Amino acid sequence: MSRAWQLLTELGIEIDPQLYTLALTHRSYAYENGAIPHNERLEFLGDAVLGVVVTEYLYRTYPDLPEGRLAKLRAAVVNAQSLANVARELELGPEVLLGRGEAAPGGHDKPSILADSLEAVFGAVLISGGRDAADRLLRHLFDPLVDQAATMGAGLDWKTSLQEICAELDLGLPGYRVSETGPDHDKRFTAVAVVGERTFAPGEGRSKKQAEQQAAEAAFAALAADRV
Repeated sequence: MSRAWQLLTELGIEIDPQLYTLALTHRSYAYENGAIPHNERLEFLGDAVLGVVVTEYLYRTYPDLPEGRLAKLRAAVVNAQSLANVARELELGPEVLLGRGEAAPGGHDKPSILADSLEAVFGAVLISGGRDAADRLLRHLFDPLVDQAATMGAGLDWKTSLQEICAELDLGLPGYRVSETGPDHDKRFTAVAVVGERTFAPGEGRSKKQAEQQAAEAAFAALAADRV
């Protein structure tokens, strides 16, 4: 039993096994197997319900925060890197069905694939168990992340926070190395934060800004751990 399936069982959430499999079927696998259905529609649905649940939690839990700060907190939690980290904790990667080409270069641990697959699982839970089931799962997974982000300056803007910790440690200003792949209509960006001669785990996104924010988050976490 996978960790993801085990958590659903622990939370008393019943999910249609066929929908669960569909949620973990990447388009590359679908195209290699006769253009069978894949998870992108469920991903679309899961992304929407995730945004609503996290936004409602922020609104109710932090009544004194203005809209701008609430939006930044939400963005710190609802992003590809954060979702990928949750998916890794749930050991979701090995369950994702990938085509040979996508699987070969380590696709089972690719942040964008993990994030999209997790959102598709959220969509499958919503269809199978309704809003109550989706709320139960999402609150369990994301309330702690929201609360953690709310206690940190980093939860509001990772690039600014990385600059602050670099100044505190007298490391100079951070920089970023950014690369891009894909056609003009579907570009993917990868960024790496550079502090002195040190580089950190990469961030990915559909925009340069998103990739740099995720790279800054990884660098901030590493430097904060060093400081402890």
